[in-house]
Amino acid sequence: MMHRLYVCGKTLFGVLIGQGKIMNLRGSFVSAFVLVFGFTANPLGSAEIRHVSEYNISLGILPIAKASFASEFNSSDYKITGRFKSAGIVNIISRISAETSVSGRMQADKLQADRYNLVYSTGKRTRIYDVEYRNGNVTGTTVNPEPTRNPETWIPVTEKDLRAVLDPLSGLIFPGDAKVCPSRLPIYDGESRMDLVLTPKGTKPFSTDGFKGEAIVCSIRYLPRSGFKRGRSDIEYLRKTPMEIWFAKAQSVNVYAPVYAVIPTRMGQVYVTAVKYGG
Repeated sequence: MMHRLYVCGKTLFGVLIGQGKIMNLRGSFVSAFVLVFGFTANPLGSAEIRHVSEYNISLGILPIAKASFASEFNSSDYKITGRFKSAGIVNIISRISAETSVSGRMQADKLQADRYNLVYSTGKRTRIYDVEYRNGNVTGTTVNPEPTRNPETWIPVTEKDLRAVLDPLSGLIFPGDAKVCPSRLPIYDGESRMDLVLTPKGTKPFSTDGFKGEAIVCSIRYLPRSGFKRGRSDIEYLRKTPMEIWFAKAQSVNVYAPVYAVIPTRMGQVYVTAVKYGG
């Protein structure tokens, strides 16, 4: 379950999906979905607009984590920083925390990262991931300390896998005029390369502190490509099980970002909910 939180969160949303212990935030979709962020805005006309959003993460009705994100936008550049902390029953097993940041450039249909960083801690152990991008291609990856891999079971990331990719944090934010779903997001988080495939499911009303309106609802599938251990049961479970993610529009900066996600696990449904999204 920790791995699923990561996959969704790394990407947390992009994003709580990633590398996989009982609650590995790095799992790719903290690319995973810690991988969730939103925005609060200063008055329009500011050269730089700052946004803050907060998320609760629960297993059924039991709280297991909290996340918060701050975003800064100007006419062409952006920077997002985020924090994630385990809570409730998870802390009985092991305390997990993460700090992440990404900076890059605004484009017509996406946010394109220049640099992505994640500092992930579980108990007394800390690992740092740092990725540099140029025009969507990965130019460098540093992981400290380097993890130990079994070459017989590990599926390595290839040079081809590192071309035309998105980071797990801003990869799940869309400019207001872009197509949110259907879409296919090629994510690289410093360890794993995956595709997140979004399929439209309509719209639903959503309200929280700072937002009230219609959210775009997408089914999301996790397709691992490389950078993971062959035969892992949690990877296979995620690959076969559709998830759901909702996007809301932050009018002041004209972008869509996640506000809600449902991630099935063998222990029950994990819910990621924005409790602050502007305002």
